[in-house]
Amino acid sequence: MKKHLILLALAATSFSAAAQSTAVASAARPAATSAAATPAAYTDMMAATITELHSTGDPAQLKQLASKFERASTVAPADWHPAYYQAYALLINCFQSKEDGDAKDKTLDQAEAALARARKLGGDASELLVLQAYLYQARLGISPMMRSMKYSRMVTEALDEAKKLNPANPRIYLVQANNLYYTPKMFGGGADVAKPVYEEGKVRYAAFKPSGPLAPNWGERQLLGRLKQLDGTAAN
Repeated sequence: MKKHLILLALAATSFSAAAQSTAVASAARPAATSAAATPAAYTDMMAATITELHSTGDPAQLKQLASKFERASTVAPADWHPAYYQAYALLINCFQSKEDGDAKDKTLDQAEAALARARKLGGDASELLVLQAYLYQARLGISPMMRSMKYSRMVTEALDEAKKLNPANPRIYLVQANNLYYTPKMFGGGADVAKPVYEEGKVRYAAFKPSGPLAPNWGERQLLGRLKQLDGTAAN
């Protein structure tokens, strides 16, 4: 616990120092356009916060991390990654939260706004489309009966666009397989239809190399867990 508190203190100091460094630098030259051009302390802190994000499913902590990424946006206002991860943290919060549908929709509204900022900053288009599709899935999950006609189509369209841009992106296949898995068999979905897509995603994850320390690199553990579940079901 003591070590964790020390790390948090160092984190706050790192963001503060990075913010001051960025403010001084911006007075002399244009703002950086990528994480690679930001102070090393900022990049290290972002990477640590991303690791923390991928290590928790606690709704309250996810909201805190979303706020932390929002603050990071002020440190490097030209970097799209903080807004992207803010949106992702809010999305995962909705999947984990016990709040009612209205509250979840409001959280997803915030995620959509963060994603729009990441898009405006020129983020990786394929990754942004995958996250957009995932947000649509979260909207659908709030009221499947009422929203399936609208959001199932929107998920598919976003993933098709993402695949055109980068078919090697493994997160495409995770979100696509999830969409199929939760679609009733009578509408062309189900575990049997989803499994080959999960398997393709497994191959894509094995070959995937992130472009940098802040690049999106989530989903493999979820996909492998689902495949293990499906294989166990088949064995029974």
